[in-house]
Amino acid sequence: MSDRASGSAEGGVVRRLRRYQERFESVVTRALFLGVFATGLTAQFVKPVGDALQGKAYLGGALLSLVGYVLYDAVKELSSLVRVPSRSLVNSRQLGSFVSEAFNARKVEISFLGYTGETLYHELYHRLEDLFDNRGPIRRVSVRMLVPDFEQEMIVPSMVGADGRPVDDPAFRDRMSARCQEFEEKLSDIAERLTATGRLVVECEYRCYLGIPRDKICIFNRVQVLHGLYDLSVRMHHRGEEYYDPKGYRTDLNVWSREGTAAADQAVSTWIKHFDDLWELALIPQWRRGTAP
Repeated sequence: MSDRASGSAEGGVVRRLRRYQERFESVVTRALFLGVFATGLTAQFVKPVGDALQGKAYLGGALLSLVGYVLYDAVKELSSLVRVPSRSLVNSRQLGSFVSEAFNARKVEISFLGYTGETLYHELYHRLEDLFDNRGPIRRVSVRMLVPDFEQEMIVPSMVGADGRPVDDPAFRDRMSARCQEFEEKLSDIAERLTATGRLVVECEYRCYLGIPRDKICIFNRVQVLHGLYDLSVRMHHRGEEYYDPKGYRTDLNVWSREGTAAADQAVSTWIKHFDDLWELALIPQWRRGTAP
């Protein structure tokens, strides 16, 4: 069984256990409330029972338990309505906490779709370095990075032309491609060195998709998804020219977690399938193909 299938199976077991908990929790709690109520009421009016429990004020306790029984469903429903992920909207600068949390698992799987992934790359590199000194429970790490195919003409990133129209700039695209190549080479190098220790297996790979960097997606251990949209209107100056160049670190990200509502769980599944499908269709980067086609 592949790691992805194994991870999905483990996630399925966890979700089934959670459903069983939700199904039986209220039944058990109501039974306890009714048990306390019945015991208290019996102790109030049946003297042998009251003497055995050595108390006199059972009626108040019984009535309190009955009130708790009546209110339990209302409180539980209210709790489910307000249950949201601990962080519903975060800034890309906060990715470090999500990376650290993901690295608490035995099998770490982090996937990215976006521009160059520079913000996530720095967090990943430092976290992987730490594994030489403290591996913790980790046995396998898989990192997948989907970035644009900078070999193709693009309207973003691009030079700002007359009337604000985008003008494709091959030299600027080459700079972005070289940056991604550098990131992959450094991550792959540290992955190889970690794997060589024999204590764990680490894999890092980049692939390319066709199109402009519109969505920024980070998936952590297939249980948490961060999604946001790049601001495509952002401009930057480089060597006297102006360029459309989205700034990923400024991107706000919505947080979807399987620990949230049923709708959030479905959203996570949808984003994961979307990424997996794109990954299968993605291209091998030009820097690994050796020469441009």
